[in-house]
Amino acid sequence: MDWKTFVLASNNEHKLAEFRRIFERIGLTVLSQKEAGVAADPEENGTTFAENAMIKARAVFDLCKLPTVADDSGLCVDALDGAPGIYSARFGGFEKDEDHRRLLLEKMNGLPMERRTACFTTVIACVLPDGGAFTVEGKCPGRIALRESGENGFGYDSLFLPAGQDGKTFADLSPELKNSISHRARALTAFAAAIKERKRSEIK
Repeated sequence: MDWKTFVLASNNEHKLAEFRRIFERIGLTVLSQKEAGVAADPEENGTTFAENAMIKARAVFDLCKLPTVADDSGLCVDALDGAPGIYSARFGGFEKDEDHRRLLLEKMNGLPMERRTACFTTVIACVLPDGGAFTVEGKCPGRIALRESGENGFGYDSLFLPAGQDGKTFADLSPELKNSISHRARALTAFAAAIKERKRSEIK
């Protein structure tokens, strides 16, 4: 196996940029769906992050036949019994990030910091031309801030206080720092290890 170029099954420009920055560090290239000449927007009707990620990866792979990766990510808040979870991108039926953040703050209103624990989760699914497919997971623990802070990032980044960052949100951090500690970075580290293991197995 000598695949170094992967298609990302996503139409999200923020996510594409983040994947590219992180993939570059492990010597891999990421193409957008447009660059790969495919258009797909499958229904994410799975019940877990892993199921949704694999649905997206298989849909795009079936069209391009190139190594394909997809992720499904979400914010799981303990005080909300794990919500918004797999519904993070459509929390409360809203489509815009600012509405998701507003709703989250409303639901968390009055809760002290010790009860605002949360975790960002990413599952990356990979489908390969040799018929192989696998998923890996990355998590980043933290808390939900009392108010928004920061100009970087997207989604819930301006409300998420990752552990060990002195009360700064993801959106307060530089993209380089965020991409070294985020749930997606941790999932991609696991992804790189899985790819290397597949290569070692082929050599044997």
